[in-house]
Amino acid sequence: MTAISVRPPAVADMFYPGDPDDLAEQVTTLLAHADSSSPRPPKALIVPHAGYVYSGPIAANAYRLLAERRESIRRVVLLGPAHRVYLQSMAFPSADAFATPLGTVRVDRRAITAVLELPETVLSDAAHAQEHCLEVHLPFLQRALKDFRIVPFLVGDCAPDAVARVLEALWGGEETVILVSSDLSHYLPYSQARQVDAATTRQIEHRSSSLRGEEACGARAINGLMRVAVAHDLRVRTLDVRNSGDTAGDRSRVVGYGAWALTENPADLRADHTDASERQEYDATSRRLLLDIARDSIVQGLRTGQPLAPDLDALPPQLTRNRATFVTIRRGGRLRGCIGSISACQPLALDVAESAFKSAFRDPRFASLAAHELRDLDIEISVLSPLARLPVRSNAELLATLVPRVDGLILDDGRRRAVFLPKVWESLPHAGEFVAQLKLKGGWTGSYWSEAMRAYRFRSEEFDSSSTTT
Repeated sequence: MTAISVRPPAVADMFYPGDPDDLAEQVTTLLAHADSSSPRPPKALIVPHAGYVYSGPIAANAYRLLAERRESIRRVVLLGPAHRVYLQSMAFPSADAFATPLGTVRVDRRAITAVLELPETVLSDAAHAQEHCLEVHLPFLQRALKDFRIVPFLVGDCAPDAVARVLEALWGGEETVILVSSDLSHYLPYSQARQVDAATTRQIEHRSSSLRGEEACGARAINGLMRVAVAHDLRVRTLDVRNSGDTAGDRSRVVGYGAWALTENPADLRADHTDASERQEYDATSRRLLLDIARDSIVQGLRTGQPLAPDLDALPPQLTRNRATFVTIRRGGRLRGCIGSISACQPLALDVAESAFKSAFRDPRFASLAAHELRDLDIEISVLSPLARLPVRSNAELLATLVPRVDGLILDDGRRRAVFLPKVWESLPHAGEFVAQLKLKGGWTGSYWSEAMRAYRFRSEEFDSSSTTT
């Protein structure tokens, strides 16, 4: 039998117990006390990598979510920052396995061989030899999963798109989970760290790919994951955000830790944008039901101050799938409110009810709707397709890529975001004016562009009461 090369533990007895029994007991206890609630098993996780006494409780909240896929996960793509060796690329090890006090974890050499064809990847055992950011996750994985292999790599000074290319190559299906290793702010006073980590949390929740190293040591790995998350329309959910002052340290200088789960939408919701724009997904009956839900939610808002909670069990399955919507209300032909969502995070009927309520009573541009206005109200619903990242690097490329009167557009530079529905083309029919006005809406100048700017296209199916007549 051919001997395999094994990368030995480097931080046992420092970051976690070196005794197998003590380690097994600690990990089991942490997992037992973790929150296991999740609407869907995650496709990707962001998990901290400090000593278990500091970040273990936060990390356990992520690993507990893998329980439902314990039998099906066969590969873990594990990436994090290179702390000890400077890299301008992504470094994979030559080892066939990684060892911990709980045993060895095999490396998926076939997968590594395939991605080493990409120009940004190299082999470097030196980078992995003393690195802790991947090793500390292995005992958790050994207890949470059954039979799996890892694809471990360290991310150096790499652009988000380079990391995204590697992740796309390793994406796989239900057998593969992506795990990004990162801590948050380092050595700030407790109250300042909480503020910085809260801002970082908002960026991650908005799938920003502009994190900086001082916000998260694994920023480059996270930024690459977020590029892929947008392309695959993953939903981000914050599981836990704390720091060492909350777990086992003093509060004079703390390190921040966070855990996030990224989940996929059902495959039938990630349809091709062109196909979605050319067909009507909702027949007259479904449209009428949604318009009734929107109006009923506004009526209930007038009576109780709360939106309608539709009975999802009584609705057709098509109306209970997760979709993002906008609801526009007009009175006498004039806009009276327009609010919605851009990520498909909840059932369509529920999203319509909440968007209708917010359009009537929460749009900051207008006073809350009054009862006497209800009779003359016109309601329009826009059901959005998933977002698609536009590979543009300048305003000129954006203008050349947009499809007028078809594309909705989102611009996001990591700090500001603005959205126009496809309906806006009716009043702004020229691409240059459409984009310039969207920038002004977002608080930029009409000519603004930066390397951080990201553009996303979507399309929508729009209908109002006139489109439901037969």
